[in-house]
Amino acid sequence: MSRIEMMGCLIDNLSMEETLATVEGFVASGKPHQHVVVNVDKLVKAQKDPELRRIINECALINADGMPVVWASRWLGKPLKERVAGVDLFEALMARAAVKGWRVYLLGAKEEVVAAVNARYPLKYPGLCIAGYRNGYWKHDEEQSVVDAITAARADLLFVAISSPKKEQFLGAYQARMRVPFAMGVGGTFDVAAGKVRRAPAWMQRAGLEWFYRFLQEPRRMFRRYFIDDPAFMGLLLKEWRKL
Repeated sequence: MSRIEMMGCLIDNLSMEETLATVEGFVASGKPHQHVVVNVDKLVKAQKDPELRRIINECALINADGMPVVWASRWLGKPLKERVAGVDLFEALMARAAVKGWRVYLLGAKEEVVAAVNARYPLKYPGLCIAGYRNGYWKHDEEQSVVDAITAARADLLFVAISSPKKEQFLGAYQARMRVPFAMGVGGTFDVAAGKVRRAPAWMQRAGLEWFYRFLQEPRRMFRRYFIDDPAFMGLLLKEWRKL
């Protein structure tokens, strides 16, 4: 796979179809692989957190989730083929799991949210095997039991909907032990999959305004991320451009 480097983070230059083909190869191998999506928020956090940056760069598959990242890659002269949004990849993999007979484990979000995904998706994709699920709230002394449950489920795909950098750290620490061929952090995807949060219209996604639609739905939760933390991205991008 060809990779580009942006602000110290690596990103695979793959289309959605190429990404799906790569995941199929991971599952066929039976060996553990960790996936991560890189967006503006994660690029900014990785500048301040060397451990997060290390975990991102050691992942087997790294996709760009967010049009600003794709636009930035073009401005820097190393254009990415397309945005591979985590929510779209999740949906495509759930559909493919039903066809291929892959076992799926859902980890994260609130109990009512992950339970709703568990109930809805086998109806949406007949034949889909959800081997287990658990909410994303546990105490430190419960963590080993969470890992043991995932290991026992013999899942082919593990979707983790807990906050960053906790999910990257969890997968970085336990992926080899759980031996799930493909483990993916999915952020707020379970909220969308459960019908709790609506996605932006297609035109807003294409225009790179999905973040604004998300802000309108959850202004208190998203204000700091979008209006205090993420604007630092422009300064980082300018610094990167000056190096060219």
